[in-house]
Amino acid sequence: MSQWYYADAQRERHGPVEADVLRDKFRRNELDLGSLVWREGMSQWQPLSAMAEELQLLVPAAAGTGIDLRADYQAIEDGSAVAKASAAAQSPYAAPTSATTGEAVVGGGEIVYAGFWKRVAAYFIDSLVVGIVGGVIAMVIGMVLGIGMAGIGGGSDAMGAGFIAIQLLTNLVSIGLAAAYYAVFHASSGKATLGKMAVGIKVVRSNGERITIARGIGRYFAAMLSGLILCIGYLMAAFTERKQSLHDMICDTLVVDKWAFTDHPEWQQRGLGTVTIVILSLFGVMVLVGLVALLAIIGIAASSFS
Repeated sequence: MSQWYYADAQRERHGPVEADVLRDKFRRNELDLGSLVWREGMSQWQPLSAMAEELQLLVPAAAGTGIDLRADYQAIEDGSAVAKASAAAQSPYAAPTSATTGEAVVGGGEIVYAGFWKRVAAYFIDSLVVGIVGGVIAMVIGMVLGIGMAGIGGGSDAMGAGFIAIQLLTNLVSIGLAAAYYAVFHASSGKATLGKMAVGIKVVRSNGERITIARGIGRYFAAMLSGLILCIGYLMAAFTERKQSLHDMICDTLVVDKWAFTDHPEWQQRGLGTVTIVILSLFGVMVLVGLVALLAIIGIAASSFS
């Protein structure tokens, strides 16, 4: 006979057990039709209601108990049944089903978490986008304020203070632009920045829901903390169970494949993918060229002093 596994109300996995044990627990209300079960040969965990016929839950209990589940099962089939509060329980290894405004989050399926190198590729693209746009804006602000200060005139101390103020302002604008970019894109329907869209990943809450703009802003500044500790917070994504960086843990977020928490979890991609490989290759070439240029500059400087 098949050996079964089941998840209790606390989402703890139990088993293997015989089918009789599941039937007994169901009749004693230790499990309900929303509880998840699995046996060998099933591609993923299923609610008990989907396996009711195979487990013979429709058969009336032993004579004298007066329990007949056939009417309840028919109500589930035609959609007239009222779901129990615990029916939303999901597999211990997948986030629960929930809903967001204008879209459904599908839980219970396999979740492919975005690996470290996919995140590096996405960050490289996003850094280019934010850097270019931020640089242009900062240059315009600096030119406008610089021309204004030159027209006003003043002593050297005033000019020095003015340039410091310009630098602070441009830095604040750059930080604000980056925070807005990441927060707005992560809170959008795509749940991803341009870089993440390119490599096929997205940012969600731990239960699959879309994050809010406020959480997106908080995640951006939490990412600064990941960088301040020698980037150890970023490197955590390569070693944690759900591939979370420090800022993901702080803000209760996950970075997953774009098809995770959808009706088509089978479309998720485990490998790096062509775009990621191309981006990482370009990044590697740029780093190599930069190192060669740095060594050349050091060599020229050293020869000039000899």
